[in-house]
Amino acid sequence: MTSNKNDEIRPKLGKPKSGGDPSSRRFVSQLLACGVKVRRVSPAPRAISRRNVTDFHRGKAAMTLSVRAPGPRSRRVMVKTRIVSLKRAGPRSIATHLRYIERDGVTADGTPASAYGAELDAVDTREFASRCREDRHQFRCIVSPEDGVEISDLKDFTRELMTHIERDLGTKLEWVAVDHWNTDNPHTHVVLRGKDSGKKDLVIDREYITHGMRARATEVADSWLGPRTEQEIQESLNREIDQERWTRIDRAIQAKLIDGIIDLRQRQGSLATQVERNYMVGRLQHLERMGLAEESSTSVWSVNRQAEPLLRAMGERGDIIRTMQRAFSNERRDFNIVDPARPGAPIVGRITAKGLADELQDRRYLIIDGIDGRAHYIVLPGQTNEVELQIGAIVEVRANDRLRAADQTISKLAVSGVYRTAKHVEVAYRRPTSGLRPEAVVEAHERRLEALRRAGIVERVDAGVWRVPADLAQRGLAHDIQRQGSVDLNILSTLPIDRQVRAIGATWLDQHLMGEGPDSVGHAFGAEVRQAMRQRLAFLLEQGLAERQENQVTLKPNLLSTLRDRELAAAGKSIAADTHLAYREMRDGESVRGVYRRSLDLASGRFAMLDDGVGFSLVPWRPVMEEHLGRELRGIAVGSNISWDFSRTRALGR
Repeated sequence: MTSNKNDEIRPKLGKPKSGGDPSSRRFVSQLLACGVKVRRVSPAPRAISRRNVTDFHRGKAAMTLSVRAPGPRSRRVMVKTRIVSLKRAGPRSIATHLRYIERDGVTADGTPASAYGAELDAVDTREFASRCREDRHQFRCIVSPEDGVEISDLKDFTRELMTHIERDLGTKLEWVAVDHWNTDNPHTHVVLRGKDSGKKDLVIDREYITHGMRARATEVADSWLGPRTEQEIQESLNREIDQERWTRIDRAIQAKLIDGIIDLRQRQGSLATQVERNYMVGRLQHLERMGLAEESSTSVWSVNRQAEPLLRAMGERGDIIRTMQRAFSNERRDFNIVDPARPGAPIVGRITAKGLADELQDRRYLIIDGIDGRAHYIVLPGQTNEVELQIGAIVEVRANDRLRAADQTISKLAVSGVYRTAKHVEVAYRRPTSGLRPEAVVEAHERRLEALRRAGIVERVDAGVWRVPADLAQRGLAHDIQRQGSVDLNILSTLPIDRQVRAIGATWLDQHLMGEGPDSVGHAFGAEVRQAMRQRLAFLLEQGLAERQENQVTLKPNLLSTLRDRELAAAGKSIAADTHLAYREMRDGESVRGVYRRSLDLASGRFAMLDDGVGFSLVPWRPVMEEHLGRELRGIAVGSNISWDFSRTRALGR
């Protein structure tokens, strides 16, 4: 049969009918309509103000049109992101976070790492922090490729990832990053400003933060190393079978659980399904040996409902033990991981190491070489100023479970739930407390009440009149624990123990010699303490501050005050030579006044310099004084302490 061109069928598309089925619309029209929907203004979360915000959440279009979920052979990359409200965290948190991540930064060859940016290999973090001060929020990210060791240059990897993110968000980004090669998994900390290229608040779509960034990081890892081979996948899963932590296989088992039961009886399926089943069976057999699973019948397993939290806790504990082993260079130690909720008996020792327990949340840890011969790991309370805790310092850690004496006194003096300062002054005059002025005692209690008022625990009725609950002491303790944690950390001495032996000053060793230190002194650091105490006694004999009587050494009366006065006199003389101001010794009962200039660490503790324009005094330092740096302070000397009045402080020159 011959063909004829006239017989060919040539279909011709007609115009779409009006209205009706959306599928009849042109493809281009549908695509444009989708674009309009993507760019509509999304309702802002309640926590985010609409003032100065871009017209849509950036990254939503990318999630709809171009971001694809990682496949089974994709390289795994963990991306954790935290959005920090700088108004709530305070401007200091920017510099503090940058200082932490840069201090712990290490390059692949073990040298200290510096912060870098999109174009510069060395970025001034202080200058970056100053530019961020007016930002409403900030993004802090951790990018950790599973195969980070095989990536030759994390710096270029991060820059390529941030370039992809800029394209997805449709704006240039300002960021700094620091690489950390000092852990089992090399990773990068990225700090991203909360401003776009137009200086408006950068609002990123939630889905893009939780999934889009990780998907882009996976794409970059695949382009660098190629997709994972079957052998790599199998080796990774084989390693997970016997691990004492929460693994991918555990997540797969959890997804198939029905009322705590998983049925893995042999069924027809693909080869991949059979391989997955074999890995699950191997993992369940290991969990059974750990007491977290039980085979009720052939290939039918019941899994402990607490398996996930227990395995996660075991994984965290394993990481902590490895950190402690590195701190002691694998020296033999009994390790103790302090439970912040139940710290137990007081711990005294020196700081051996410190770092970030949670790099994203800025939770820090200390490793303390205790005088009891054990090594202790403690996560610091959130309000602790970790910068003050230097390696080698002597500290004490105890449970924050003591009721405040001030709260107990207020409760005792309250009548029908009402506390009056006038009555307290009368009582204070009848029963003086440690030589303090009654007015100063009452003022201290009022400062405590004001703090509790801000917390909503007490109510101010009138001047000097407060309404307090019957359980004020207990609620005050709960308030302190909420703000400071259940752990109370006290710095006993900033001076390392070897420098205390011949120090002119009232040292921690002297307190031990006076019987004010702990009795239990074990091996390791405890042995160093015993040796240092013997050397300190010999030094005190040289200085005429102790006497040897037959086989016994007797310390001179008022040893601590004598040593402290000598050290303060020497420090005052040195400062007077530099400032040309006269040093004024603090005397009991005298009024102390001056502008708080700075603090200095001595063997006897930390002291503050108060400058009155003609002379200066050195007075015991308190943490609350840092809020008044450069301001005038007033107080009254009571023994070796100061009863402060912060109500009338003013700035210099006002």
